[in-house]
This record gives sequence, structure tokens and C-alpha cells, in this order.
Amino acid sequence: MFPDRLRPLVPYLKRHWLGLFLGGICVLLNNGVWVLFPQVIRRAVNALNSGVTREKLLTYSLLLVAIALFKGIFQFLTRYVVIGISRDIEFDLRNDLFAHLERLSYSYYQRNRTGDIMARATNDLNAVRMLLGPAIMYSANTLVFTAGALGFMLAISPKLTLIAFTPLPVASILIQYFGRRIHERFERIQAMFSDISARAQENFSGARVIRAYVQEQAEITAFEAANKEYIRRSLGLVRLMGMLWPTLELMLGAAVVIVLWVGGRQVLLHKMNVGEFVAFNTYMVQLTWPVIALGWVINLFQRGTASLARIDEIMRSQPEIADAQIGSSRDWVLGPSERIGSSNDRVIESLKNASSKSSMPQSLNDSMPQSTALTGEIEFHNLNFSYNEVPVLHDINLTIPAGSSLAIVGPTGSGKTTLVSLIPRIYDAAPGSILIDGRPIRSFSLAGLRHHIGFVPQETFLFSDVIRENIAFGVPSATLEQVKSAAAAANIAADIESFPDGYNTMVGERGITLSGGQKQRTAIARALLRSPRILILDDALSSVDTHTEDKILNHLRDLMRGRTTIFISHRVSTVRNADRIAVLHQGRIVELGTHDQLIARNGYYTDLYNKQLLEEELAEV
Repeated sequence: MFPDRLRPLVPYLKRHWLGLFLGGICVLLNNGVWVLFPQVIRRAVNALNSGVTREKLLTYSLLLVAIALFKGIFQFLTRYVVIGISRDIEFDLRNDLFAHLERLSYSYYQRNRTGDIMARATNDLNAVRMLLGPAIMYSANTLVFTAGALGFMLAISPKLTLIAFTPLPVASILIQYFGRRIHERFERIQAMFSDISARAQENFSGARVIRAYVQEQAEITAFEAANKEYIRRSLGLVRLMGMLWPTLELMLGAAVVIVLWVGGRQVLLHKMNVGEFVAFNTYMVQLTWPVIALGWVINLFQRGTASLARIDEIMRSQPEIADAQIGSSRDWVLGPSERIGSSNDRVIESLKNASSKSSMPQSLNDSMPQSTALTGEIEFHNLNFSYNEVPVLHDINLTIPAGSSLAIVGPTGSGKTTLVSLIPRIYDAAPGSILIDGRPIRSFSLAGLRHHIGFVPQETFLFSDVIRENIAFGVPSATLEQVKSAAAAANIAADIESFPDGYNTMVGERGITLSGGQKQRTAIARALLRSPRILILDDALSSVDTHTEDKILNHLRDLMRGRTTIFISHRVSTVRNADRIAVLHQGRIVELGTHDQLIARNGYYTDLYNKQLLEEELAEV
């Protein structure tokens, strides 16, 4: 039966069954030829005792050379095939792991540290490759050669063979004991390596904060302590391995001594000729490396299975948010040939159709996707939502007509971000509580739904790439002119053009070379380039000044005319021109209306408005 710890690898091994079969043939031929080497020596020694001609001696010498040559060829082929397959499986496994991580829900990354995931995708994956390559190859070589050698050794002397393999049961017990201890220690080592990776990743990402609070030395000390613990655990494993190999070699050495003693007596008693005795001892010498390799294989196997379990833990994690089984009903999602990137001309056309009065540059209008399958009406029906059984939203009933704009205001922690995050299903609401165009949101595919939503989150994230690629992230086929038009709409074009490399400027990790406002405007340009039917701005203008904010909002009003826009803000200047404003407090909508209507109610919104007016007046003094 296939070992349970290796069961996750079965699909990958099946995929490469032909290569494994060829590798097995090479293993058989490699060891099948090598096991004949002592037999030629036996015949040569016996021939020397009985008198040998120069021709026979030359023949035996050429046979030994031929055996060594064929062994070298098949050993190369074995390594080429088996190690090559391990690299191919590593390639497949890495791709599958990355693809699976891409599908996992946002909450998974809230529960697990990035450094731990990176450790599993690198260090653990390499341990699995070693299990699939060298461990399998040396195990196969050891088993095949030992089986072949055992047959010849039994033919020479069953008694001597039995004596030579007497230490085998003891070796089996030791292997099980050391193997279990190695597995446990390597698991702890990998867990510690994950901690170190996570700490390093957090330090590099939070370098500004660490320097701002002068915590460099404290972090160095903490990292050094973690590193010392990692070294301590690693040395424990090394000591264990240092005990395993000498123990196996000691038993092999004891077996050789016994064979020399008992076999020598049999030669003296003429129960065995010299050639057989030499051949038998040659087999014992040839078994030295397989026995030593066995200790290394045990190490690789235990390391590999421990790492495989850590990788399998990720692969078994299922997305909490996934496509529903729609059955035979036709999904609204556009086909591959109709999606973004398939025709930039049609992509460009849609915004023109949406707003003939648009003040946005024509090149961007000519780059927006046609999305007639979705109008953008959003409805919330008796929506309640909780995080880990902690209620966040209560009885939300709200309809956002297609093409209208809604602003959401409220104190910190009132649930604003949570509410808008439910629309693209970053989090999942109860079935039927959110509708788009009159259909339950879960009836749409995730890819199709998010394709039609432009979402600029509160925490702006830019990739370690040039500005152009960051803006074109959602539309990889966008031209430079289309990227420039999107940048102009987000009021970031002038800043980009002032950089020495323009749109080819590297932004650094997480956009570290840009200011907070520049990062936000770049993220807005990225969303605008897709021309979504629904645009969500989660406090996306918080880092820009009011003058820049007015410019962006003016562009957005023209650009998103006929499209649904939802934005969260703490500034009244941002929300006052929205079609409607919703005031969220303690997870409930406490006020809803236009700016003038809410001012007349003299509630939370009025207080917010008056406070900001006072702040502006004080700033002018």
C-alpha cells in the first residue's frame, strides 16, 4: 500500500508514470550490470590460482572495464531521468501551490503570516523535491542492488550470507527510531524557519516604522534570538544524523569482520574457494555505500514527508468564498473572447457610449470594456454580517440605482469598509441579502463579478514594478496612451511625467518611492482603466489635498455617468455632491438622503459638516 504520508504526491507521480517507468528500467540495468562485477572478479581469481593465459587476463580486464562503462552510462541515465522528473514535479507542484494560494479567500491571509507561506513555498518545496529525486533514486538503487547481491551471496554460501545479514533486524529497529525522531525534529525546525521568515518579512516591509521608533537594535536582538533557536534545533537534528550514519557503518563493519573470520575459516577448510571468498567480500564492500546512503535517504524521507504535510495543509485549505453551482442556467460572465484585452477598440468604446459629454481624454474613452451584461443596480435586503460571531452590520436595507452615486460616511469602526467589501465578495454575506440587477450576488461567478467592479481599497497596494504596469494591472493589453489617459483622469499624470523615467519609473516594494497621495491616485487610475460598471472607492482620497480631490471628483463625475459609484470618505467636501449619502453608525444606517436633506435633519452628518467647516475656518486664520 502506498504510504499515507506520500499520498498527496500520487497525482504528480501518475502524471509522470512513463518517465518513472523508464527511470526504473535504468535502475534495473544500472544495478543489474554492477552486480556482475564481483562475479568477473571471482572467475579471474580462480583462473589465477589454476593458471591463466595473458588472453584470459585481458578478457577479464576488458569485462571489468565494460561493466564499469555500462554502469556509468545507466547511472547517468538514472540520474537524468529520475532527478529530471523530480524537477518537473517540483515545477508542477509550485505552480499548483501558487494557483491555489491565488484562489484562497482574503481571510486566509488574515489568519496566516506571509513569511510562513513563503517558507512553505520555498524551503519546504525544496525538501519535497529532494524526497522525489535523490531519495527515490537511492532507495531504488539500494533495493535493487541488495536484492541482486543477496541472490549471488546465497549462491556462494547461504550460511555466510545469514551471518552477514544478522545485524539487519537491529538496523531496522534503529532506522525506525531515528526516522521518527528526525521527522519530529525537522517539523520543529521548519516551524522555526517559518517564524524567522515571517519576522524578516515584517521587518523589511515595516522598515519605515522600525526606523521611526528607533527599534533597529531591538529587532536585531529579537531576530538573533530566533536565529539562535533555529540553530539550536538544527544542531539537534545534525547530532541525531551524526549518530545514525556511524551506527549503520559500525554494523556494516561488524558484518565485514564476521565475514572475514567465518569466510576465511571456510577457505582454509576448503569449503569455499578463494574466488568465491573474494567475490563475497566484494559484494560486502559494494553494499557499503547503499547502507550509508540508506541513512541519508531516511533523512531525506523524513524531511520530505514533514515538508509535504506542511504544503498539503495549504492545499487542503478551501476558499471560503467560491463560485456557486449555477447548473444549466447561463451565467452573465462574458466569454474569453469578449473579455478585457481581447479587443481594446471595443474596450475603449464603452465609456464613449456611457457619456458623450465626458471630459476625459479621448484615448481613455477608447480603452474601456463594453459591459452591457450588467447595469449596476445594487440592493441590500435585511443584511446582517458578523466577524467571528461579532456582529458588525445590522438590518441594512438599501437600494443603489444603476448609474447613481452613493457616499458612505460614519465614525471609525462603524462598518463602512465591511459593507462595500461584501459587494465584490471579499467577504460573503448571507444568501439573498445582496442583489445586483435583481439577481442574488452568489449567482454570478467571482471572476465575472469582480471583472465589472473597480475596487480601490483603503490600504493602497502597488507592485514592485514600473508605474505603467501598476496602472495596467487589470488590463495587461492596455497601450501606453490608454495608461496615460487613465493617469490623467486620476490626476497623477503630471506627477508621473515629472519623474526622470516617466511611466517606466520603478515604484519599489509596495510603492515605497511614492507619496501616500501618489499611491492612491495610481490605484484609482488602475481601477478607472477597466471602466467598471461599479466603482468602489474606500476612502481612496484620504491622502490627497482638497484641490486635487476636486479635480479627481470632477473627472469621476463625467467618467462614471451612467455607472454606479460608491465611495467612503470622512470629508464632507468629498461626499456632498453624491446623489445620496448614507450615514453608518454602529453597523446601522441611521441617516440617508442628499447633502441638503441631511443638513436639514441636524444629526450626525450635520455635526460632521459643522466640525469640518470650523476646521477650514481655523486653517484660514
